[in-house]
Amino acid sequence: MTFAIEAEGLEKRFGETRALAGVDLTARAGSVLGVLGPNGAGKTTTVRVLATLLRPDAGRARVCGHDVVTDPHRVRRLIGLTGQYAAVDEMLTGTENLIMIGRLLGLRRGAARRRAAELLERFALTEAADRAAKTYSGGMRRRLDLAASLVGHPQVLFLDEPTTGLDPRSRSGLWDIVRRLTDDGVTVLLTTQYLEEADQLADDIAVIDHGRVIARGTPDELKTRIGGQVLEVRPLTEPDQVTVRRIVAELTGARPTVEGGLVRAPLADPAVMPVIVRRLDEAGVAVAELSLRKSSLDEVFLALTGHPAGSAEAGPDAPAGTLTTAV
Repeated sequence: MTFAIEAEGLEKRFGETRALAGVDLTARAGSVLGVLGPNGAGKTTTVRVLATLLRPDAGRARVCGHDVVTDPHRVRRLIGLTGQYAAVDEMLTGTENLIMIGRLLGLRRGAARRRAAELLERFALTEAADRAAKTYSGGMRRRLDLAASLVGHPQVLFLDEPTTGLDPRSRSGLWDIVRRLTDDGVTVLLTTQYLEEADQLADDIAVIDHGRVIARGTPDELKTRIGGQVLEVRPLTEPDQVTVRRIVAELTGARPTVEGGLVRAPLADPAVMPVIVRRLDEAGVAVAELSLRKSSLDEVFLALTGHPAGSAEAGPDAPAGTLTTAV
């Protein structure tokens, strides 16, 4: 199997704070690796090490077979990076931003202009190409920012929480762009706190907490690993919630939760489902909703880390900014 990204035992300290405590990662060529973790878990620090912006204190990492410490210039020729916040020049137009990046990468003016036009069309920005970036909406700026990271035809793209602050429509648009990139053979490492985003895009997922990878696998593998399926029961009347909780607790052996009138509990053995239905009927409980589903990534994350995504206090991770491929 060919890995575009390989990291072994990465460690990094900032003073007394241990940001990375032995991170191991691999990403298959042409795939999306989703890296999940709360604020301060080490996601951005990992990206900065892999993108040659930080030197690790220990461990090693390779991108497309090149060591990020001993061969950083070659790595930079092969990668692009889009950070948490758009890093375009707001006073320049969309076209001027991309031409500037192309020229910095050593493209001749004509080639830089052709590449800019190609990317503006690809990201549906042609109509706004001659407008200053400061007039762009948030979603348009993020698309321009992503376009800038692709000027140099990177083989590996690091996306550090690229949809932070975007509305659902803009987020969905960026998801489509990421899917097209992998169709073209680009390897994407995506850090995110949006669990739905990882579920939609990632071929593989690594969960980082306190500077370590604490779990990895495909989305379905992780969902299966932490409890299989989830039972949800919504009684027709609110007073019946107490009865439903009691019956569910007795038959699942778990402590149910209640949210918006929905009683929820993990269910290890689906064969218990008919027994639950019978007991509810015997108790005279009318049910408005009854379902059995796979665990969500939100539930996986909560089970693995002990807290929801984004709930931890910010640590030493800092926004990575935008890095274009270098010559």
